[in-house]
Amino acid sequence: MSLISRLELRQLFGLHYITNILLALSFLALKCLSPICDHLFTSCQLDYRESEILFFTAVIIVFRTRKQGAVHLVPYVSTACMLAKMGNVLLYFMSDPVYGVLYVSCCILHLLLLPEPSYEGPENVSYFRGTDFNQELENDKRIVWLLELYTAWSPPCIDFSSVFSELSGKYSLENLRFGKIDLARNEDTAKQFRINTSPLSKQLPTLVLFRNGQEVMRRPVVNNS
Repeated sequence: MSLISRLELRQLFGLHYITNILLALSFLALKCLSPICDHLFTSCQLDYRESEILFFTAVIIVFRTRKQGAVHLVPYVSTACMLAKMGNVLLYFMSDPVYGVLYVSCCILHLLLLPEPSYEGPENVSYFRGTDFNQELENDKRIVWLLELYTAWSPPCIDFSSVFSELSGKYSLENLRFGKIDLARNEDTAKQFRINTSPLSKQLPTLVLFRNGQEVMRRPVVNNS
């Protein structure tokens, strides 16, 4: 899959992403563009502390997105905007607490009124509880299963959700099927597959390939030491 597709470019021109990018760039634009800055700030130039915070935010964005490992552009944009908005909150409060409150209110309204759009393409995914999937494996061992173990609150799982749905829509066959189990609702399954579901976990999401009813591959792998 390419990092940038026409579908994703159209997606980025949607209202959610345009307003998200505007919110992320708002402080820099309002601070440096005249005559707007003349009415909002005492100076139309970034001072030393503001420049320092912006530079630090940019460094965090670069390192965070490099470690993200996403295969599409949209997750990178969403992560960069989220981190930029966190930096903006500090910058606005430093300039004027009223600006900070207004900015946080705008971010909350954006989250509530313009949530990130979910994948709307074709998909062929079966959702299981842990015991249900084990029974499905026993019913027909000729079927190869690609199982995603995820939690609904995990940002990496949210980013990967559309990719998994797209894969299922393209490659699902009679003998190749795609399934998902929410580990937050199936703690026994998390223990069975030795997956850490804490907020700092590097195992979310986990993909497990089953052939002849047995696990043959998983990513990321489990450290047995």
